[in-house]
Amino acid sequence: MRLRSLNTADWTFVPGFDPARTTEPLEGTSVELPHSAVELPLSYFDETAYQQPFTYQINLPWEDRFEGQEVALQFDGAMADAEVWVNGEKIAAHRDGYTPFEARLTPHLSKEGTRVTVKIDGSENPEIPPFGGRIDYLTYAGIYRDVWLKVVPKVAIQRVAIRTPDALAEAKSLRATVHLSAPDAAPEGTLTARLVDAEGRTLAEAETPVTGETAEIAMEGLTGITLWSCETPALYTLELSLGEDSLSTRFGFRTVEFTPHGFELNGKPLKLTGLNRHQAFPYSGYAQGRKSQERDAELLQELGCNLARTSHYPQSSYFLDRCDEIGLLVFEEIPGWQHIGGEGWKAESVENVRRMIRRDFNHPSIIIWGVRINESLDDHDFYTATNAAAHEEDDTRQTGGVRFRAESEFLEDVYTMNDFILGDFENPMSNRPRTALRPVPETTGLKEPVPYIVTEYNGHMFPTKSGDPEQRQVEHVTRHLDVLNAMHGDPQISGCIGWCFYDYNTHKDFGSGDRICHHGVATMWREPKFAAHAYASQQDPETRVVMEPVTYWTRGDRNIGDFLPLMVLTNCDEVEFRYGSLSKRVGPDHARYPHLPHPPVIIDHRHFTPEELGRWGAAWSEGEVIGYRGGAEVARRRFAADPLPTTLEVAPDAAVLEAEARDEVRVIVRALDQQGNRLPFLNDVARFEVSGPAQIIGPDWAAFEGGTTGLWLRATGGTGPVTLTVQSQRFAPVTVEVQAQ
Repeated sequence: MRLRSLNTADWTFVPGFDPARTTEPLEGTSVELPHSAVELPLSYFDETAYQQPFTYQINLPWEDRFEGQEVALQFDGAMADAEVWVNGEKIAAHRDGYTPFEARLTPHLSKEGTRVTVKIDGSENPEIPPFGGRIDYLTYAGIYRDVWLKVVPKVAIQRVAIRTPDALAEAKSLRATVHLSAPDAAPEGTLTARLVDAEGRTLAEAETPVTGETAEIAMEGLTGITLWSCETPALYTLELSLGEDSLSTRFGFRTVEFTPHGFELNGKPLKLTGLNRHQAFPYSGYAQGRKSQERDAELLQELGCNLARTSHYPQSSYFLDRCDEIGLLVFEEIPGWQHIGGEGWKAESVENVRRMIRRDFNHPSIIIWGVRINESLDDHDFYTATNAAAHEEDDTRQTGGVRFRAESEFLEDVYTMNDFILGDFENPMSNRPRTALRPVPETTGLKEPVPYIVTEYNGHMFPTKSGDPEQRQVEHVTRHLDVLNAMHGDPQISGCIGWCFYDYNTHKDFGSGDRICHHGVATMWREPKFAAHAYASQQDPETRVVMEPVTYWTRGDRNIGDFLPLMVLTNCDEVEFRYGSLSKRVGPDHARYPHLPHPPVIIDHRHFTPEELGRWGAAWSEGEVIGYRGGAEVARRRFAADPLPTTLEVAPDAAVLEAEARDEVRVIVRALDQQGNRLPFLNDVARFEVSGPAQIIGPDWAAFEGGTTGLWLRATGGTGPVTLTVQSQRFAPVTVEVQAQ
């Protein structure tokens, strides 16, 4: 019987590495996984602090279940250049920091216990992707994903690739290529398969004799199958058995295709709207668990996105699992950023293509493989090899290669382009007028239309902090709206993926000098900036009503002391604006944004007489915005003329922490005025105190920026109530409780 248990506790950790110490107990700090070798400050740090070797060690006691079985440690991810040693002997090595690997323990097990030592090297080794040049993100260091103790029979199921070749037919079929492992002999036996739906009902069964390292399973005439889609992410499970071993794998029935006329999911056109995501978190870097990864997928969907790009590397399986469950599409790509190394580097990158696809083949959410180093120059032979590897591993998905230069050699199936032309109008060396997106033929240089998607825009062209002045926030919003409008207006563009979801830490060579790229539509705490609502407001109002006025409601924050134009990001039919005795009803601005599903409402001088506007220095009054659908009120926001600190909002994402998994929960802290609006320029800090079986990730305080801040709580293994008290000198203390169970 296959046994796979989480092995994240009781590790010992020290900086540095010495092979001589792999034969003796390590004296160091006791840690739990996932673990970041160096916890960096939020900003203004030295990123070279983690660019060195580190050592992890665990002693595995003998268990009776090991007898006659294959035993291994499976590492979901370790950054980077990992080596695994047992009792002084190196038994495994893995140079990629983003894909899983196994260390076979079977021949090294001892009934007196087995000492496993893991070397992690956070150095930016130029022989390993993504290193060798400068990269605009941090890779951190450590065993930052889960480690599993895997116990399987001598003949075992290694992995499976499930294809649904005629998913759109009424009677569907299934093909599964099953890869087997048998270190001591050729695999043999009978492989059985059972197709199960989400309710556990058996839909079909099949079997086949095993005569080698792979076996093929086929099922025909499958009816009553629900297609996997963004609206109905129906998942099925293929249960495989071989002798005493078994493996269950989720998948979905669906078709995906990028065409010269747009993207199709299950044969139906779908405009792709998405954001790029790094897998980084404040303080902990990459080292956060399942709930944090899942929550990011949920937050992207809440913003109205139907697509996420895993920039610029394969990300956590927990993130991808959640995308499968909620219907969020994924563009996944190999590690890298602009730089292409030597022949050994390239060979490792080709292998990264294979590792990525083998791990993630069965995720229905993944619609395309990125097989080009992000924003790199052309390299015909290299990218011919990466594309060939992808097509050898997966004949069901197309490939893309993210570039930023026009007329780049097109070797992939989909032309994927980072289009930063919006912002070029500010370049004094350019005579180009303000342009949201370049025409597709201009970027491809091809006479014939080809499948095309924009993979990045905005970002570094207009970095915006959550506490920046209102006028910059309005322009930030406008640039995202302009691109979305241009995308919706061009049927050849399959979609656009904005840069980026949230702010992230980076090297000294990038960002705002504080080691942060403030490129996101949300903060590092995943708290939305105004620009996030440019995406959220494009949702169907039947799903969620959105109404976000882009204003701090002041008379003096903008240039010239005005509050117009007042942009309201909304999917309402119209809004009513009230100011003093004035009341104006205004509808969406279809003239400026003719292609958006839900253009913003823009209230400006067209809607007022000079007398109604008043004069500078007159008394400032409260404001109110009311949203209507079908003539009925569906949303209302009030704005105080004299905002004062009134409410300290402390909002955990969940009421439960998973104790055994040492999982996390995000807590957002907001400083609000008497109308419930953020105090964007409040100069204060929040201090945290926790009691119960959980700990704060990072320091026990955080400064407000844009009126908000946050933290993550991590379970420590025990069960019971966890209380968090937040204090700020401008508010009364607030205590919230979650349950660790």
